[in-house]
Order: sequence, then structure tokens, then C-alpha cells
Amino acid sequence: MRPTRTTVLLTTGLVTLLGIPAAAADTPSTLYVNNSASAPRCSDTGPGSEDAPFCTISAGAKAARPGQTVQVLAYKSYDETVTVDRSGEPGKPISIVMRPNTGGPVRVKGLKVQGASHVVVRGLTSTGGVQVSGSTDIELDRITAASQTDAVVIGAESVDVRLTRSNVLSPVRIEGGSRGTVLGRNQIRGGTTAAVDAVWGPGTIVTNNTLYLSCDAAVSFRSGSTGSGAFNNLIYTSAPKSCVNPDPRSGILVGQDSATGTRADHNLLAGFPADGVVPYKWADVVHATPAALRAATGQGAHDILTANTWDVGPWDRSPNVDSGDSAAPGVLPTDYNGYPVVDDPLAPNTGKDGGFIDRGAHELQDTVRDVQLEIAQNWAPVGTTVQAKAVADNNWPGTLTYRYDFGDGTAPVVTREATADHVYQSPCACTVSVKAITAAGNEAYRQQPIKVTPASPLATAFTAQPYLPSASDPNQLVTPLAIEVDPRSSTTPWPIVRMDVDYGDGAKEVSDPIITTRHAYKQPGTYKVTVTLQDAKGATSTAERTVQVAYTPAGYVAVHPSRVLDTRMTSSPVQGGTATPIDVPVHYYSSGPHHTAGASAAVLNVTVTGATEDTHLSVWPSGQPRPVTSNVNVKAGGTSSNTVTVPIGADGKISAQLNSGKAALIVDFVGYYQPNAGQRFTPLAPTRALDTRTAGGALGGGQTRTVKVAGVNGIPADATAVALNLTGTGSTENAHVIAYPEADKRPATSNLNLEPGKDKSNQAIVPVGPNGTITVYTNTGSTHLVLDSVGYYAKDGKALFTPVVPQRLADTRSTGKLAPGATTTVSGIPANAIGAALNVTATDTTGPGFLTVYGHGATRPEASSLNTRPGETVPNHVTTPAADGRVTVWNSYGGANHVITDLFGYFTQG
Repeated sequence: MRPTRTTVLLTTGLVTLLGIPAAAADTPSTLYVNNSASAPRCSDTGPGSEDAPFCTISAGAKAARPGQTVQVLAYKSYDETVTVDRSGEPGKPISIVMRPNTGGPVRVKGLKVQGASHVVVRGLTSTGGVQVSGSTDIELDRITAASQTDAVVIGAESVDVRLTRSNVLSPVRIEGGSRGTVLGRNQIRGGTTAAVDAVWGPGTIVTNNTLYLSCDAAVSFRSGSTGSGAFNNLIYTSAPKSCVNPDPRSGILVGQDSATGTRADHNLLAGFPADGVVPYKWADVVHATPAALRAATGQGAHDILTANTWDVGPWDRSPNVDSGDSAAPGVLPTDYNGYPVVDDPLAPNTGKDGGFIDRGAHELQDTVRDVQLEIAQNWAPVGTTVQAKAVADNNWPGTLTYRYDFGDGTAPVVTREATADHVYQSPCACTVSVKAITAAGNEAYRQQPIKVTPASPLATAFTAQPYLPSASDPNQLVTPLAIEVDPRSSTTPWPIVRMDVDYGDGAKEVSDPIITTRHAYKQPGTYKVTVTLQDAKGATSTAERTVQVAYTPAGYVAVHPSRVLDTRMTSSPVQGGTATPIDVPVHYYSSGPHHTAGASAAVLNVTVTGATEDTHLSVWPSGQPRPVTSNVNVKAGGTSSNTVTVPIGADGKISAQLNSGKAALIVDFVGYYQPNAGQRFTPLAPTRALDTRTAGGALGGGQTRTVKVAGVNGIPADATAVALNLTGTGSTENAHVIAYPEADKRPATSNLNLEPGKDKSNQAIVPVGPNGTITVYTNTGSTHLVLDSVGYYAKDGKALFTPVVPQRLADTRSTGKLAPGATTTVSGIPANAIGAALNVTATDTTGPGFLTVYGHGATRPEASSLNTRPGETVPNHVTTPAADGRVTVWNSYGGANHVITDLFGYFTQG
């Protein structure tokens, strides 16, 4: 069949609608317009390159040659009316288009095409009307005519003008003998005149538009607009405020002089009938139904009238869906939004010859909201067939396209099926992804990891390492003596369905997947860890490792002293044969101190008072056997205190127990050691920091004295805490002494308990206060104080502290007393230690004196470590340098003593 003239015009239009041909090789294919302040400096006299763009669209239009595209960046409005009066050539149009992904509309004051041919204008927004006059082969695509008063006018004998996929807020008028105009997939609102008004516009084709009837008509062909047509349009009626024409409004109006060769079919008129509105007025005759129109003219056989407007539109079950004529003149392959023509499987195909194009500007599309991805074998050896299945959440069944990427570099699988199979050729930790894509290109995405393993037998392997607090998060919950068992180095061709871990101390753990596990031991030692894996195919494999569990070197964190236990307040005294648990806080929050189990050892000041008999107190980590060591010795009815450094148990507690009898127990928390936190320690030979007997006089009850301890005597100014041996002598009353950092923030704790006529000493670790000072205080009477510095803690200190299970190093009760002026060497400290935390006890003393503890081979300092008294057993916490794993104890020229030395930890070079 010979093609109609309209078909030829439509085909010509699709060449430019679907693709803009390139310019000749000797000219740039693209000119640029950019009025952005951040863009390269623009000039209307420049070359129009991307680096030197034009400032105005008009300049680009005037410079464009056939085949060139003028790309316009939408940064701000262009204050101009764009006039296009230059022509392209057949197949080589001049194109003025909005730059892709420009981010906003390209606004202009007006658009005119005058005396031009072979021109494409796409993506412009005109606030002042659109005019085409005396022009041929003009495409206006994705145009927004934003004025409600200035019409779009195609006139002055223009030929083959196509207005497509545009939003027009005012009527479109075809006049002046313009021929072959095509309006397709537009939204057009009528005004005081018809939405589409062809006045001497022969051959005007109005197809697949959404038209809003106001006054006059939705589509009007008159004054010689013969051979025209209206197809697949969706026409909404409305109630206008005022109309000039008093005659009834019409959906489609065809004048007597335009009826020849004019056709109409597959239109949907929504809101008909209505008062003052008729569906058709054809050759001056009103027709109230499509049947009446067909009977009189042969047209409108497949038109639809609906009484409502609200249930008509681009949604399921609307009568305009899948009911148009796919072969109507002027049909475009894409709709108003650029979406393709698609078949809604939920709607019957009632269009011509079973076609499924929708009526109106919009083509109903499927919507995909989400997609889930299921992988039947997400952990399998090489060579296994892996099936991926997409479960999409969309409206239409069976309409999606799936794009599977199996993540191993092979080509994606594109299919209409919801499943895809794949065989991996090499091991990988790959990511499988799927896109569920609608015909319009909307998509949902999901990905999932897959483990492709070597085709090898199951073989268990694991590492077991200490699990420690991190420097970046020192407050995390990490129990001392914890290990981390990591089985991820195992060869696991199939998923692991069970993992059994035996930690060798009676503790066991079972998990379903293969995971990294952690376990805290109650005490150091050598343990056999066993891991057994079972995979999904029933295979099992076991591996064993011997693990050495020990305390880890740690830094010291000084805190403001606080009382954590006073059994005088709870009427629950400590007693022989029963261990008392003590909760240890190791971190301070705004609400107060709380145990976080990040510490490995605590530093305490422990006081025993009101003992019912001569006895001693032992302190050790909770959950471990009571050691043979002691920390505090006290006589019946007396009070004795000592600094204690002790590891923290796996439950975050320590234990304390009397050897016999009963007594009140007071525990003050002064600091803690924690791996990957705190400050390093530098031991010093005892150096005197204060002696009130030679400077300042005795300290009176209720009085304080500030002592410079940092920035002097070899202790750097940035030290955060100092270790001191604190001795009280010449006390006039039973009293206590407190050493603390800030003079105006005295804690309710104590460091030394005094008795008249007795020299008493205790070691204290005290945070450094303002200007490198500490403050000392006594509550009553008066006393002389002697302070000897034995070390300090600082960022640049030498050593980290390793706590140990309390152990006895030496006891002269089995070798003989230490005579006055004699020394004894104590060994058993690790050879690499540069310092040690000891508890030294003097007992069975024959005369008053003192002991001095110092590093083996070093010069004895002129200071004391503890004061001995006849008839009493005197302990003291001693932090001292060590060398070759040994320390030396010297007895002054008092009486002979038995000396007992217990080790609680040691310092090694950090």
C-alpha cells in the first residue's frame, strides 16, 4: 500500500526524536552555552567550546551550522527570548538541547522559530510563549510552555512541525495554512480557546495527548483544517470560571469546512456527559455518544465516555490502559516521560488488533519497589552449580528483566527468568548482585556475598591469641587472661554447621556457624585448646593447640582515690576461713565508678582494724586458689594498712581473707593497670621528697601540706603519678594520713594509719596534682612525715607492669634471721625485669630499725622501705628497681629480723 503523507512526515520526525545525527567531521559536533558563575568565563563572541562557552542561547543558535548540537547548561534562567532563524539540512538538523543531567530546567523568556528548517529544540522552558512561523521540519520535544496566557502558535504556513512530550499550560494554536503538524504525548491545558485549536491547519494530527478541556473544545479542527485526525487522546473535562463563547463546550469539535478527510478514534473522554458539555460537535451537528458519531460519520467507533474523571489515568484498571490504536498516525515509541509502550498483564488488550498502547500522554509502567536475592549455595567449592533467585516486589508478574552479576569477572546474565545458574571456576570471596529492571528502566538492586572454596577436604586450623583492650577503645569489656580463638584459616569447602571448642579448663562452647570465639581463664597456665568443625555434608575435622595463658604487660591509670568497701558500714567483717569478694571499679563515668573488666590489676590501699586476734590478711584474684602470701599483718585490737597490687579475677573481682579471727576491712581504690592504656613506670632509687623533721615541722591535725614531687629529684614535670614510701613518726595520737593530688578535693580514703610511739610506713601511688604537687593531710594530733620517691608514671616512662599470681619468693624463717647491718638477696623475679612490686614483711624483730630494698648490685640508698618494731609483724608494699631477676634487702643496725618477700608483679622495658 502506498504510504500516506502523514506517515512519511511521522517517519521523518522520528529520525530526530530518537537520535540527533552528528555534524560533519570538519566542524565541532557540539557548541556549549553556560551562564554559570562557576563555569569558565563565557562570551557570545567566543568559539562556544566547553572551556569557552557562549553566554546566551541565542548566540549559540546563530553560530550553529547543520548537524551541530548546542548544549545548554541550566544553572540559572536565561534572560532572553531565543530566536532560531538558521536552518539545518535533511538528516543534519541544528539541535538546541538541554545538557544531560543538568539538574534543572533551562528557562527562557520566549522561544521563536522563524523561517528555519530542519531544527530540533529539546528541553527548554519558555515563560513567554512559543511561536513557529514559516518553518519546515521542526521538532519541539520536552518543551515546557509555562505561560497560561501566551499560547503555543504554529503558523505562517509552517510545514511538518512536531510538538512532542511537552507540558503546555496554555492552548496550542495551528494557523495560517500550516500543514502536517503532529502533536504527540503532550499534556495541554485549554483556556478561553480550545486546548488544541487548528484554524486553517490542514493535516494536523493529535495523537496520545492528555488534554484538559476548559472553554470551547479540547480538540478543534476548523476553517479549512481538512485531513486532520485525533487518536488515542485522553480528554478531561473541567468547570471553567468564565468562557467567552456562550455555546456548549465540546470534547472534539470539527467544523463544516474541516470535516473532509478528518478522522477520530480511540479517544477517551472523561467526565462526559456534563452540564454545558457535549462529547462531539461534527460539521455543526452535536453527537452525544460515540455510537451516534459513528452512525453519522463513521468516526469514534472505539471512543470511550466515562462519567468520572478521578478513576481515569495511568493506573491499573483504568479504561485508557492497553486500549489504544498502536498503528494510529503520529504514534511515538515512548511516552511523555520517555517510557516505552508496554503491555499491562493485568489489563485486557482491547486496543486495535489486540494492541496495548495506552490512551493519553502517559504509558502505565510497572513499578519495582524491592528485590530480594536468594542463593541456594552461598558457600560451596569450585565446580558446584550455584543458583541465584530474585524475588521482586513489583506490580506486574512476568514483566521484569533480571541482570545477574556473579562477581567473578564473567559476563552478567540477562534474563526474563527469576533464576540464573552459574558455575565458578576458581575460589573467591565474591559478591553476587541482581537488578530487577522494568521496561521503563526503573530498577531495584540487591547483593549478597558468596564464598567459593577450593575443592579440598575439610581441615580445621585456628589461631589462639591473647584478647586485649584496644588503645582506641580502652573502656571496652575485656576480661583478664582472655584469648581469642579464630578458626577462619580452616579449609572449609562447605558451610560449617557446628563448631565445638574445648578450652582445656573445663569450659566448652558450641556454635552453629564458624565464628571467632573468646574465653577468659581464671588463672594463668598452659591449656590445650581443641576445635572440631562439622560441615553441611557431614564431614568433621579436629585440631589442637597448646596455649600459654599469662598476664600481659600493662600501663598504669591513676584515678581519684575512692572507697570501694568498708565492712564497718555493712556489719560483715572478714574472717578466717571465708573469702570476701571485692568489686573493683576500673573506669569512671559521670554516674560514678563502674567495673568494665578492661584492667588486669588493681592498686588498692587495704586497712584491717579491730582484729579479734593477731592475724594476717591475704588478697588475691577472684576465682583462683588462695596463695600462701600475705598483704596486711595486724595485732589484736590494732589497725594496720598496706598498699596492695593484685590481679583482677575473671569475674572482675578480687578476694580477701583473714588467716584467723575476725576484723573490719576497708579498701580504697587508687588506680589500675591495663594493657594498651595508661602510663609507663620508671623505678628510682629511693629519693627523699619530704622530711618534716628537718623542714616545716610536724603536721598538725586537720592541716595539709603541699609537696613538690614532679619536676624535681629526677621525676619529669609531665609525670601523672608518683610511687612514694610514706612514713609517719612521732605521732601524738592514733590518726590517719591521706596523700592525694588536689588540695581542695580530699578523698574519704587513707594511706597510713598512725599510732603514738610507733614508726609506721606504707607505700602509696598518688596522682600528681597541679604544678607537679601532691597534698598530705592528717586528721588529728600531730606527726612527722617522711616521703621517699621510689618511681614515677609518665607517657615516656620506661616500663610496663605485668601482674602475677601472688607468690612467695623468700622466707628467712627457713634459713635464719637477717642480722643487723646484713643483706640478703631475693631471687625469682624474671631476669628481664627492671623493677618489681613486692610485699615485704618483717617479723620476730628483736629491736627497732628499718629495712631497705633496692636493685641487686646497686648502691644502697639512704632511705627505708619499712620500719621494724619488736613484738610486731610489719608488712609494706615495696616498688623497687631489680637487676638480673634479683633485689637486695638490707637490715639496719637495729635488731635481727625474719624477712618474708612476696611477688605481685614486675616491670619490663616497654
